[in-house]
Amino acid sequence: MRHKRAITLALTGASGAQYGLRLLECLLRGGTPVDLMISQPAQVVIGMETDWSLPGRAAEIGRFFTERFDVAPGLLAVWGERQWTAPFASGSGVNRAMVICPCTTGTLATVATGQSRNLLERAADVTLKERRRLIVVVRETPLSEIHLQHMLTLTRMGAVVLPANPGFYHRPASVEAVIDFVVARTLDHLDIEHDLLPVWGVGDG
Repeated sequence: MRHKRAITLALTGASGAQYGLRLLECLLRGGTPVDLMISQPAQVVIGMETDWSLPGRAAEIGRFFTERFDVAPGLLAVWGERQWTAPFASGSGVNRAMVICPCTTGTLATVATGQSRNLLERAADVTLKERRRLIVVVRETPLSEIHLQHMLTLTRMGAVVLPANPGFYHRPASVEAVIDFVVARTLDHLDIEHDLLPVWGVGDG
């Protein structure tokens, strides 16, 4: 039986794989079930931007992250881009929210125009039509008019456009702290408690 609190998480081939990987870690270690999709370009980027070398098959990827983050095996399910029988590909099995992190502008375009060509795009389409929370962590700069138009389209549909745009008022002392800023804001919009970032104005006297 599927868990109603599950989050659908998709990593695409934009730079910033660390944002998605850190979000996955926080969700799993916090006990939140995750349905994970990693595109082939995302696997290439993970190999370029981290020291991790992911296995090729979905089941092996699931075991890799379960062992890496030391979490219960039942919390994580990994899906291939052509696994159309995934429960969240249908409105009857949709999860409570979906996050695309990082999100390429190409994925942004396909989601905004309803092109359900693979499981990731179909999952986003279902999330929107079922009026569930969709968060797109776009990682691109500068932005063209096309990109901005697609963001506006998704915002009008009820999605949250959350660019990977970290703040510095918490004075991050490491790359990890910069990453955590974006992950913390994403968790905020999922209504998931965390201690990654101080709450603005709290504890300032």
